[in-house]
Amino acid sequence: MTENLDRIRVRRRIGSEHFTDGQDSLGFDLLGFWQWSASDLVSNTMRGVLAEYLVARALGMDVSGVRDGWAAYDLRTPSGVKIEVKSAAYLQSWHQSKPSIISFRTPRTRAWDPDTNQLDAEAKRQADVYIFAILAHMQKSTLNPCDVSQWQFHVLPTQTLNERKRSQHSITLPTLNRLSGGPVAFRDLAKKVQEAVPSLIPHR
Repeated sequence: MTENLDRIRVRRRIGSEHFTDGQDSLGFDLLGFWQWSASDLVSNTMRGVLAEYLVARALGMDVSGVRDGWAAYDLRTPSGVKIEVKSAAYLQSWHQSKPSIISFRTPRTRAWDPDTNQLDAEAKRQADVYIFAILAHMQKSTLNPCDVSQWQFHVLPTQTLNERKRSQHSITLPTLNRLSGGPVAFRDLAKKVQEAVPSLIPHR
């Protein structure tokens, strides 16, 4: 009998699950793995995931499920609005001679469907709105990605990116400032999204 090879539906874990050797516990748990693998929140990979989580929280979205790392966009509101979150930071985990220059890649992509393992024929921007999250703090000694006051957020409708006459692959911070009207704080993000993309995010 052939095994069912459909997509695995991931269940949310809590961290106390033990690693085992068959039926025998090995004495260490999933929380330990998370602490070992994901504590560097400044790294490019984890900072990006954290930015998605912060945006979801700022917009009042349900985060009781599991992040879908294979989706064509990062977040989807209950009303069906698709959101792409991009992150950047001036400070990195490694030694720097100067702060990083802020820019974001915004290419068109071909969406991949994990349910069918097929790529879309058309390359496009998959989301309805882009949120650019910048970890803007400038002192490594006090850098704390869990402090939302150290973050800034820019909001752009995807249509604005599509209508740009210059680069369609990336956007610099000066251009982003001009097109977005400037950054907002975490507490003002939901309002900014509502203003930038009317009717997409319910008023809170």
